[in-house]
Amino acid sequence: MKSKVVFIGAGPGDPDLITVKGRNIIEQADIIIYAGSLVNKEVLNVRKDDCEVYNSAVLNLDEIINIIKDGIADDKLIARVHTGDPSIYGAIGEQIRELNENNIEYEIIPGVSSVFGTASVLEKELTLPEISQTVIITRPEGRTPKPKKESISSLSKHEATMCIFLGVGMIDKVVEDLLVGYNEDTPVAVVKKATWEDQEIIEGTLKDIATKVKDANITKTAMIIVGDILNPGDFTPSKLYDANFKHEYR
Repeated sequence: MKSKVVFIGAGPGDPDLITVKGRNIIEQADIIIYAGSLVNKEVLNVRKDDCEVYNSAVLNLDEIINIIKDGIADDKLIARVHTGDPSIYGAIGEQIRELNENNIEYEIIPGVSSVFGTASVLEKELTLPEISQTVIITRPEGRTPKPKKESISSLSKHEATMCIFLGVGMIDKVVEDLLVGYNEDTPVAVVKKATWEDQEIIEGTLKDIATKVKDANITKTAMIIVGDILNPGDFTPSKLYDANFKHEYR
């Protein structure tokens, strides 16, 4: 394969959840730059013996780009391995901008986001008829600023299914903002390291989830999912498999 950069979504943790296409690139790569402890290093086990491996957790953007530029100059294939799917909070935008400015070819291979890894271990569908047909993916404002119209308190007024990245470390503030729209009995699940062998699942409501999370000492690497889809009770089934409904996409 010719020299270029391939951004790869490594999936949420389980090494078998990387795509076949992503694994094939890792097998062929001359250089791998992976996103630190967020990526299960087992996905790198298929690499070549002489592959150069860099942990981007200890690198800044300029250092990453310099490794890439040197590798491209030596006609090497570079795998840039991100956790989950790189298009969601993957910080690939600024890397792509640099690659474009340097006329470096790249492609993106999607991955299984931790949103969907979390839904899978909770054994839930995020969209149920008449309960929620909308999924909001967001994060609280921290060092990375957010547009004011995208505050959690504002988004909570939709009462849709909400999936919150990077919020467990400020769980009290997140709950306070969620209560602007949702009621305190709304179900919540917090899943640490979904699909990893050491995953943890905490379930509750907006009334008690902050206490449960702090009692479990979960401070990072967790997804928060909020909404009635977590405890839907009875609900109207989809029309997709209705015996009287003809559908060209069934």
